[in-house]
Amino acid sequence: MKKTLLFLSVFIFAVILILDLQGKGKEMMGGKELFGKLSDGTNVYLFTLKNSTGAKVTVTNFGATVVSLIMPDRNGKMDDIVFGYDSLDGYIKDNSYFGTIVGRYGNRIANGKFTLEGKQYQISLNDGENMLHGGRVGFNKHVYDARFSKSAKGESVRMTYISKDGEEGFPGNLSLTVTYTLTSRNELKIEYFATTDKITVLNLTHHSYFNLSGNPESTILDNEVSIDADKFTQTGKGLIPTGIFQDVENTPLDLRKPVAVGAGINKDFEQLVLGHGYDHNWVINNYNGKVRKAATVYDAKSGRFMEVLTDQPGMQFYTGNFLDGKGKNNITYRSRTALCLEAQHFPDSPNKPQFPSVTLKPGETYRQTTIYKFSVK
Repeated sequence: MKKTLLFLSVFIFAVILILDLQGKGKEMMGGKELFGKLSDGTNVYLFTLKNSTGAKVTVTNFGATVVSLIMPDRNGKMDDIVFGYDSLDGYIKDNSYFGTIVGRYGNRIANGKFTLEGKQYQISLNDGENMLHGGRVGFNKHVYDARFSKSAKGESVRMTYISKDGEEGFPGNLSLTVTYTLTSRNELKIEYFATTDKITVLNLTHHSYFNLSGNPESTILDNEVSIDADKFTQTGKGLIPTGIFQDVENTPLDLRKPVAVGAGINKDFEQLVLGHGYDHNWVINNYNGKVRKAATVYDAKSGRFMEVLTDQPGMQFYTGNFLDGKGKNNITYRSRTALCLEAQHFPDSPNKPQFPSVTLKPGETYRQTTIYKFSVK
């Protein structure tokens, strides 16, 4: 009888220990859960990062994509403030780049052509005559290896991907690491590292669509936006830069002080007509390769305030001019209901020697840090 009781006690203790370890394991994995499977059977996961304020970000290793970003308003109400989909299938079919890491080359390259060391390369075309955001199958359509970690800085998920030589026409085997960290100060910090075995071009950016109100059916026209830039890269046909740095002075693109999006977006100004609204690259002042505040957004209804800090020379501001499709909770996303602030190098830089270089050589390391910092007013 005593042996039976002893056996039962040991068995019960073992079961409790296993369950406890499983619970701790789940916590250690950052709430890792299966998001779905690709057609070839590859598993795709969600990773949830949390902090002490109640903020939360969920990232999938498909495209290293931010699926949701939950932040408090001035009354402490938590809302998801980024656009996306409820299922993996939505991201597989997506052509809006909701929440993704964009590469190898964010933004456009004219005719998908550039020359390195006397050799011309042709990249796949997916935007009329031009390449946009990496070509037909960019970094947003690949599965990354992912690992959750926790430190004094906050909870993180590190995504890694190997882009093979010739992928979409780009030269070199490129090794990429993207780390998302949610800090205790309600910052979503994105750190990029990359190396190559052959000279190539590289311009990475993050492409979340933000609606700080938390109501995806409300427009962003009342949002006040500022960008610390005296100039922007003037665009021509196909939104390809002409090579001219145009002054923002006396134009609707002067956002050096906070301005409501709706105040200038519909003005009869050639650049806005070409972009069907704001869809331009601003030349950030005092670029020196160090992280500094480059842009802000304020939503008066919710009180949410977002600052964008980056070490990049450019900021693409896009006002969701072509949004039209179903998103989370079966809501139809409409034009100008979200905005993007994409820290980057300039569009078509490989063909514009006057622009900061986007060339990456063997033995060099590409580094970038961009931070989306949230608070309330």
